[in-house]
Amino acid sequence: MQISNAKVVSLTYQLTVTDKNGDRELVETVEQEHPMVFIHGMSGLPEAFEDKIAGLVAGDTFEFSIPAEEGYGEYDASAVVDLPKDIFKVDGEHVEEMLEVGNFLPMTDDRGNRLQGQIIEVGEDFVRMDFNHPLADKEMFFSGAILSVREATESELDHGHVHGEGGVHH
Repeated sequence: MQISNAKVVSLTYQLTVTDKNGDRELVETVEQEHPMVFIHGMSGLPEAFEDKIAGLVAGDTFEFSIPAEEGYGEYDASAVVDLPKDIFKVDGEHVEEMLEVGNFLPMTDDRGNRLQGQIIEVGEDFVRMDFNHPLADKEMFFSGAILSVREATESELDHGHVHGEGGVHH
């Protein structure tokens, strides 16, 4: 069975990006013991990734790159914002371990959208956060293998995610 929309895909991969010196830097490895499992067309992955694996079958290997503009976009300086330090209080107190440079925090914008930001500076009364995706402005290089391809169940399609092994259990 070939990968196409509404098929459940299980795969392994290595993701590298080019660092400041032009060398490849390993970002993530997904191995056979814990593969990535998703519904093609509903994964939330960059569309270019899904396009590159479309048509592959179990046992196929892949190697391709995705430029920044087709991945997580160019770095957006306006996605770096200063937020009042007081919004980070838990039970009326600042949790210093939470407010450390480099930490990623789940946040919600004023429209209820969930996003994740990285703390890049903590001032006396503000926290500067970067809401760019960590792979923004990066060309991504993938190599991996397709482990399996199957039809998604009606329930999986209704819920928008894979159930069972490698997926959501509920």
